Amino acid sequence: MKAVILAGGRGTRLHPFTRRMPKPLVPLLNKPVMEYSIELLKKHGISDIIVTLQYLGDKIMNYFGDGSRWGVNLTYVLEDAPLGTAGSVKNAEHLLDEPFIVISGDALTDFDLIDGLVFHLHNKSLFTIFMKEVKNPAKFGIIQTDLNGKIKRFLEKPQKDQEFSRVVNTGIYIVDPIVLCLMEKNREYDFSKELFPKLMENNMGLYGFKAKGYWKDIGSHEDYRQAQYDMLERKVQVSLQEEDVLPKLWVGSHVRYIRGSSFSAKNSKSKTLVKAGS
Repeated sequence: MKAVILAGGRGTRLHPFTRRMPKPLVPLLNKPVMEYSIELLKKHGISDIIVTLQYLGDKIMNYFGDGSRWGVNLTYVLEDAPLGTAGSVKNAEHLLDEPFIVISGDALTDFDLIDGLVFHLHNKSLFTIFMKEVKNPAKFGIIQTDLNGKIKRFLEKPQKDQEFSRVVNTGIYIVDPIVLCLMEKNREYDFSKELFPKLMENNMGLYGFKAKGYWKDIGSHEDYRQAQYDMLERKVQVSLQEEDVLPKLWVGSHVRYIRGSSFSAKNSKSKTLVKAGS
């Protein structure tokens, strides 16, 4: 199975970080956020990954290369001008001939992707949205489904008096490539604003899968900061380079300790006395 990582956005809400850095390279605990998406896909046995690029795409290609460092194969599809979330996937249509996963290069999650795929196949869905309940849905698209998971209502970024649900679109999808026929090539297209209404209007099997696990869009400074707190508190299942040596004290593998200092570090495996290096 193939995956598409959307990595072309400008990330303006994260300025000034993203003035010279593409949002997928913004670090979460010293690793680019997109690296966690690649690791999640690899964990689920998905190693053939297409990455859509536009803003500062050369920096993403320079960092990730062909993907072999992570045991995956990365193929890049570049856009001359922004094509939107759906338009960028349409731009990679020539590489997609079977159901595939779409995931954002600028969100953090540990969802079980296989559970979503089983749901997608069981319901013979053409397009499945991974959903998550949140406290404040105003920044997202809200969803209402029937008992079988078929989407009945969808509203992007509702006003307070328009909220009919706190279950939102996470931007993670399983897509049958036939859906791409509904879009024109080389035209800006948005999943939420254009494709979802068309699928619902034509009763074309748009389903919502209520995923279990952690998910956070890091589009704002507040969410960017909170995601890192959540990682350190082990609220999200991702691999970390840092080790928690004491309560609320994490140490990176390349840290040098100040001369003359020492402390006792106790973890689940052993007790270690860490002294100053040179």
